[in-house]
Amino acid sequence: RERKLPPQVVENLKKAWHLDDPLWVQYGRYLGGLVRGDLGPSLSHPGVSVNEIIADHFPFSLTLGLVALAFALVFGVSLGMFAAARQNRWPDHLISGFGHLAVSTPSFVIGPLLILVVSLQLGWLPPAAIDGPTSYILPGITLGLVLMAAIIRLTRAGFLDVLSQDYIRTAHAKGLSERSVLLRHALRPGILPVLVFLGPATADVISGAVVVENIFDIPGLGAYFVNSVADRDYTVLTGISVFYVVILMALNLVVDLTQAALDPRAREVVA
Repeated sequence: RERKLPPQVVENLKKAWHLDDPLWVQYGRYLGGLVRGDLGPSLSHPGVSVNEIIADHFPFSLTLGLVALAFALVFGVSLGMFAAARQNRWPDHLISGFGHLAVSTPSFVIGPLLILVVSLQLGWLPPAAIDGPTSYILPGITLGLVLMAAIIRLTRAGFLDVLSQDYIRTAHAKGLSERSVLLRHALRPGILPVLVFLGPATADVISGAVVVENIFDIPGLGAYFVNSVADRDYTVLTGISVFYVVILMALNLVVDLTQAALDPRAREVVA
């Protein structure tokens, strides 16, 4: 139970944070700060602004998210293509089973297992904390496994649809190798479902790494986002939310433009 503050202290706090102003004045002041790029001060960290918190800790979350995304894309697209090329054979079943296992295993199980085996038993990689680029490998794998499983399914479905088209059968009839057909004729249309998925998925990976950051002791932005709820630090909570919304909108725009460049049918929709 929280201790009740004296009325004079409450009054002084309201004056210090301008909470005694009308709501429309407070809202207008906050919107004016957003236009200038000012997200306001932190209520639980005196003398520290939300901009400083984001500038100091977002690079760690961004690096972790990019490592996880690169891992998920490289292995997810490769395994999805291979599964589609071997449809209904044992490699297809094996890869699909692995995808179901990866998407159903939570990160707080995968992370400690990787630390136990790869770091403590084999000694290949550091177990926690940021001490060079290799420190991001284990948390990147932990965070990227679920995303990789989704990319495997999307890639497999996209390539199965493309491989059933007439021009693919014509390419096979001309004697082209399977690798040439996949990379030269099926890759661009087959990868489109993954590109559509990447916008929100990238924002989710960058912003949703709270558990992984705690497991591997990474000083990212996720811990501040969660702690701001318990600390009632509304400026930090709102500022980080606005920051992630802007990232999501920018990523969706990039995905739409990329999709239009790869798929002529989508250009009229984007235009």
